[in-house]
Amino acid sequence: MNSRIQRLREQSLSSKPILSTERAELLTRFYRDNIDKYPTPILRALSFKYLCEHKVIYIGEEELIVGERGPEPKATPTYPELTCHSIEDLRILNSRSRTDYGVSIESISIYENEIIPFWRGRSLRDQIFNELPRDWVLSYEAGIFTEFMEQRAPGHTVADGKIYLKGMNDFKADIKEVLEKLHFIEDPLALQKKVQLQAMIIAADAVILFARRHADLAQRLAEREIDPHRKQELEKIRETCLRVPAAPPRDFWEALQMYWFCHLAVITELNGWDSFCPGHLDQHLEPFYQNGLHDEVISREEAKELLQSFFIKFNNHPAPPKVGVTAAESGTYTDFTNINLAGLRKDGSSGVGEVSYLLLEVIDELHILQPGQNVQISGETQTEFLHEACRVIRKGYGFPSVFNADMIVKELIRQGKEVEDAREGGASGCVEAGAFGKEAYILTGYLNLPKILEVTLHDGLDPGTGIQLGPETGAPEDFKTFQDLFQAWEMQLHHFIDVKMRGNLLIERIYAERMPAPFLSLITDDCIKKGMDYNEGGARYNTSYIQGVGIGTLTDSFAAIKWIVYDKRILTLADLLTATDADFEGKEELRRLLRNKSPKWGNDDDSADEIMRAAFDAFFAAVDGRPNLRGGTYHINMLPTTCHIYFGSVTGATPDGRRAAEALSEGISPVQGMDRHGPTAVLLSAAKMEHVRTGGTLLNMKFLPHVLEGEDGLKKLAALIRTYFRLGGHHIQFNVVDEKILRQAQVSPEEYRDLIVRVAGYSDYFCDLSESLQDEIISRTAQSAH
Repeated sequence: MNSRIQRLREQSLSSKPILSTERAELLTRFYRDNIDKYPTPILRALSFKYLCEHKVIYIGEEELIVGERGPEPKATPTYPELTCHSIEDLRILNSRSRTDYGVSIESISIYENEIIPFWRGRSLRDQIFNELPRDWVLSYEAGIFTEFMEQRAPGHTVADGKIYLKGMNDFKADIKEVLEKLHFIEDPLALQKKVQLQAMIIAADAVILFARRHADLAQRLAEREIDPHRKQELEKIRETCLRVPAAPPRDFWEALQMYWFCHLAVITELNGWDSFCPGHLDQHLEPFYQNGLHDEVISREEAKELLQSFFIKFNNHPAPPKVGVTAAESGTYTDFTNINLAGLRKDGSSGVGEVSYLLLEVIDELHILQPGQNVQISGETQTEFLHEACRVIRKGYGFPSVFNADMIVKELIRQGKEVEDAREGGASGCVEAGAFGKEAYILTGYLNLPKILEVTLHDGLDPGTGIQLGPETGAPEDFKTFQDLFQAWEMQLHHFIDVKMRGNLLIERIYAERMPAPFLSLITDDCIKKGMDYNEGGARYNTSYIQGVGIGTLTDSFAAIKWIVYDKRILTLADLLTATDADFEGKEELRRLLRNKSPKWGNDDDSADEIMRAAFDAFFAAVDGRPNLRGGTYHINMLPTTCHIYFGSVTGATPDGRRAAEALSEGISPVQGMDRHGPTAVLLSAAKMEHVRTGGTLLNMKFLPHVLEGEDGLKKLAALIRTYFRLGGHHIQFNVVDEKILRQAQVSPEEYRDLIVRVAGYSDYFCDLSESLQDEIISRTAQSAH
């Protein structure tokens, strides 16, 4: 990287995230004056326009891509209309030992005197919890499941190529054409559609205004700039901001800035966690890059510098902080933007181009957390590109992760997408599959699969809270066979999924009625054509996901029960339950027997793997295809982010020998340390899951660095990936690090500040992680076998 990028990178890494009250103050001021004056979609669009008109405009020294979510880099806004932080939340955020947000005394005073008094009872979170049924709240509080949208808007939204072909004025023309065709007599929803479409026009004008305010600032800076080179850059920034997003981009620089204004608009309008994503960035930029080279208006190094500047913009945007228990436990600044490289084109050919290789270089050289990146590997992907990606992976950054592009297409087609839309799709957030630019695929929360077994073993009672959460499905002595127990677990599983879905349907209705997203709707097919908001079902495809957590712990627990109670008859289920309820106190010999002798998932052992398949099939059958309120259906995926730590903390000791409060298994990875037959056995077990019936699975592997050294190690890593994908795997990611280094980093974090590891579907600085999460990563098996 050149000296400019080195300076911008260092500024990004050294700047401390702070909480900014700017957005909350502006929004509160707007709502106080306008809350009952307009239909909700218009109110939301006008509030967005007000933010674009009045927020501070920032252009940093040496920046090439401009625009901030807050008043300056690392200044993170809040979203009180969704969830209003309490004073205690703010104090927690300011005092967290690792990933804290600086919260000034002035900010606390503003919240105490202005923000909280207005939004208390008005925030969507307050309204949601006021309306949710009691059984949902009790299950949520017990750790049976979580809920994504109780404090953030629907996320996992990805741009497709339309924003590089059309400007906001073009979208407005599309809207006006639909407005002219509305039939107010024949269509009973025509007036509702008119309001939604008018809101989209307001949102389009708002982001144009936002860009032109940047153009004005660039002009003022250029007028007083004495360095001729920087003056020329500022003039180019002005020209770019006058062009995009009002009109489509003409060159590489304008294309990057076009996306960035759309990105800022989406995450300023609402906190759409996980953040808005660029999708197939390399494919979208390739025509601009090739034309620029041909016309000699850009060089490879200039394009690379622009990409590096673009990446740093993402890194300057920490995720908005959470509230309540999550404010204390959420241990990352990552906003989960995920750039897809390679993959497939619309016609099914390889998506690899020169920009794909250029982006790999940027990823390698910058070595920063955000944006997240992945490579999409299909049968069409050139081996040379896979090898180049593996060269980056084995350096131990924890990125890029690797996805099976062919499997993603199959998953999306199974869900009902057209093949062309599926090919243009990919992964966002951690591992979740969707049709880019055309789908609202919303994660509704994590489901604690081992906790449901714990409740089953106690006849529907949660031993953690002492509350009867589930139906009475039998005491331990009632289960004469293993199948009796499994069927009781299935009954509990269906019960809790029904409870969760009843809550989800209510939450979806609240978002549709009270929190439309006009700008996001504007750039998502087919919201304009339908005259419907994104949160109401306007997108072409509308998916709701429930994420299963702890499949490894669940499998090993079932396998241990079957082995020790029903096969070997060493003790009764009641005796085993007595031991787990006591957290194996005085039963260490039994715990070790369960830990070391019973069958374990991840070792290509059919006795365990068949149980995994049965549990997976039950989860799939309980969820898949059930309708949501947006005209779409529910599906499953298998990922935890860091929820396996939280879920473990509320789950007692389990029959596989795990102690109470320890982490559950992560993703579809084996229980930490229980995969004992090498990486190929892990892949063979993981491939026995039908990934095509999910919307994403997460497999984490850890390798000792020496295993992947040299060209031979590189080829083995590439072959391992190809093999897993041929077996039908969805995703795989790697930590390439020695346990000794991780232990040293725990003891002397100041010496390892730049140590990045793969956590779940994202990478993070090891020293920023909680001690429990650090320990969980260390406990994962480091593969050294071939």
